Amino acid sequence: MKTKKSFLNRFIDTIEYWGNKLPHPFILFGGMLLATLIISCILARMGVGISYMSASKIPGEPEKLVTVSVVNLLSGDNLRYIITKFPEIFVSYPPLKLVLVMMAASAFIEKTGFFETFMKKYLLKAPRSLITFAVVFVGINANLMSDAGTIFSFTMGGVIFAALGRNPLIGVILGYASASGGFTANLFLAGTDALLAGITESIVNEMGLSVPINPAVNYFFMAAATFILSVTMTLFTEKVVCRMVGDGDGTLDESLIEKHRLTADQEKGLRWAFYGFLFFLLIMGLLTIPDGALLRNAKGGFLPKSPLFEGIIVIIGFAFVATGIPYAAATGTIKEMRDIPRLVSAGLQQAIPLLTTTLIASLFIDMMNKSNIFKVVAIVGAEVLKGADVGLIPLCLMIVVVTAIINPFMTSGSSKWLLIAPMIVPMFTLLNVHPAYAQLAFRIGDSCTNICSPLHSALPIIIGLLTEYQAEGKIPLRPGEMTQRELGIGTIFSLTIPYSLILLSTMTVMMILWLLLDLPIGPLSVKCFSVGKNSPCKIKGRPLLLR
Repeated sequence: MKTKKSFLNRFIDTIEYWGNKLPHPFILFGGMLLATLIISCILARMGVGISYMSASKIPGEPEKLVTVSVVNLLSGDNLRYIITKFPEIFVSYPPLKLVLVMMAASAFIEKTGFFETFMKKYLLKAPRSLITFAVVFVGINANLMSDAGTIFSFTMGGVIFAALGRNPLIGVILGYASASGGFTANLFLAGTDALLAGITESIVNEMGLSVPINPAVNYFFMAAATFILSVTMTLFTEKVVCRMVGDGDGTLDESLIEKHRLTADQEKGLRWAFYGFLFFLLIMGLLTIPDGALLRNAKGGFLPKSPLFEGIIVIIGFAFVATGIPYAAATGTIKEMRDIPRLVSAGLQQAIPLLTTTLIASLFIDMMNKSNIFKVVAIVGAEVLKGADVGLIPLCLMIVVVTAIINPFMTSGSSKWLLIAPMIVPMFTLLNVHPAYAQLAFRIGDSCTNICSPLHSALPIIIGLLTEYQAEGKIPLRPGEMTQRELGIGTIFSLTIPYSLILLSTMTVMMILWLLLDLPIGPLSVKCFSVGKNSPCKIKGRPLLLR
């Protein structure tokens, strides 16, 4: 008897079916590139554009009028730009450089056998949900590394799930959703916190208000969200996603346990790997702890920017090498020096599908950004907020929704905040509400729909990774199916959209509860503040004009 599928299953299958009807990503991005060139020409000739007041990144500087117009990409200048700069656009594609290093390093340590042995030793008997929780938790906090953290998360998610005999499709998508979709949550303050707070402070100062703004104004909420999102995403993955796409039952019999028992050389390899990792930590300590250390910034710190975070992918690569070489030497995987480049090259060979897709995708993304089409669309969406005259919770919800809608079309968070902040920060001050709450609502909407963007720079990389896993036979059949499904953009969005909804609903409910319970969202972020004797603190009823 055929089992009736749930609404979510039918919804996801529909997205995947029609999404995968699209041609190969190389052809798809090529068609989108051609369409962008033509549409930009038409809109530019029509004089499509929009003006808005943009905030300044520097506190104290006034807003300025900015006009954004659609750029004609079929102009002679742009065509010459494409012809002369295409190789540079391709090789300079930011994620490409990072992922090649990451793939080479991760493939090296994987080929040494370290990952498989480590998983057998410490994770094989662990509950499945514990592994899932770990991937989510690390992914959410990986946004400390910005885009590099996203690449690290979905790459490692795939490696870990594959090493444990689980479905690497789940690992890749889960890592991607955690790092990029949960981008705004973290236990640590990152450059994003400092950047957004600086823009908010600029607007507040321009209004002549003495309201404390610092990078930690959203910290309490974001730190709590790290744990809550880790739980909700783990439950959704284990209870829903694993059942839909197939992940095995994880049952081990005694013969299989015996098969996975470590040999004496493998135990020795883990010890040597541990010593190698301690050596790596010692070196990192020398490079980060002392005043004036090599990986500190010019001011002696790590935030908002520093060599430590800017070079995090290379540092992770060194960690893999420092761990993998001792293991391989102990187990005999590496017998001579020429074995090392052989193992490294394995990772670069796996990158061929990625390079094929990225070849044309890099040009499309560059042209789309240059055309300003989506930026105009985002500005128009932001204007919806301008006339809002509602209570605090509806206003916050409106900001979340509008930001979530325009986010896939304008992926830069700082650019969106420069656009939206001058509209909504004054609204909150008129309600005598700390601007940190406006910033919080924006960050929720800005984060949760990242993984639904067709312009996300990681999309071609994910397609390449999944294609490689499928070619290696590591992605299992789905329950009740006899043949492997075709993997494509539809597959990715069929899973990222539900994850996006989980992220958005979880953080929105959190925000509402925070407001209802009057909990602080960060240090100095008192919800209700007053300015002057005649400015009582009210968040209900008619908005009050601050004096």
